[in-house]
Amino acid sequence: MGALTALEKLVPVVMVFGCGVLLARRKVVPADSSRAFADYAFLFAVPCYLFGNIYSSDLGALFDWRAILAYATTAALAVLTIGVLAGLGGVRDPRGVALRIMAGVQVNTAYFAVPVFITLFGNAAPIFPVLLFQVCVLTLVIISIMELGRPERDAGPGTGPRLLLRAVGASLGTPLVLACNAGILLNLLSLHVPKAVLDGFSFVGDSASPVALFALGLHLGGSGLTVRGTTREEIGLIAFKCVVFPLMTWAVCAGVFGVDGDWLKYLVLIAAMPAPQNLFIFAQRYDVGVDMSASLVIKSSVAALFLLPLWMQWAVHMG
Repeated sequence: MGALTALEKLVPVVMVFGCGVLLARRKVVPADSSRAFADYAFLFAVPCYLFGNIYSSDLGALFDWRAILAYATTAALAVLTIGVLAGLGGVRDPRGVALRIMAGVQVNTAYFAVPVFITLFGNAAPIFPVLLFQVCVLTLVIISIMELGRPERDAGPGTGPRLLLRAVGASLGTPLVLACNAGILLNLLSLHVPKAVLDGFSFVGDSASPVALFALGLHLGGSGLTVRGTTREEIGLIAFKCVVFPLMTWAVCAGVFGVDGDWLKYLVLIAAMPAPQNLFIFAQRYDVGVDMSASLVIKSSVAALFLLPLWMQWAVHMG
């Protein structure tokens, strides 16, 4: 795939996303309806897509353990870097540090990475190992810090551990993770799924990409946020998420672990995705940095969209 072809493949992404922004700003489609579109994509379409593709995939090729270990190592280094920088910046609340770590290291898989990968490569299966790593490791770390950092007045004796277990269970019980695990289990057991059922999953899954991007466009179009109100800290976190973290991924994966080829391209592009929408949900849940988290989700999404052609050209050049 040449550079021009790669950029041409981004046209549908920009078109669907841009239409969402335009229709929301002109109030043709209410911006509030983005929640309904997003719920459809997150709870139904994307899980259907992932289940069908993982069930039909070669798991040996899907789980490249050297690539996954390399990405996990990069994420650990990024977590330490943001934690140190946050401390040097005067952030003393552990929950505030956790929020910044989540903004700089975790990626928006369901609403951004999946539709982009489907459009560019026709397959979002390479995202699955990173998705599981985020849910089972990174999110667990964030939740643990959030719970352990809660003021004593907010929780009675024993409440913290119960909330922690409940939150971890909720993360592992999301439709995305359940669909992925079901696809792996049926694949490993070689259980036959009727073609008509797989065709149904494929039919629904094909709608995941445009609906998720349209929902994101509606949300951004109705947000009303401006670049003028962006703080230096927000600029730093967005730059780290959309530029520094992908470069770190390339350096560690290629230079230390020797990852190359398609997996190197996939991991760098995944790392270049924006901050996850769960950042805002966590901020609301733990009442910390709510305004900043909303700003980071929206502005990192816009930045990632503008930078995506550059990362695609980089990926083509490296390939």
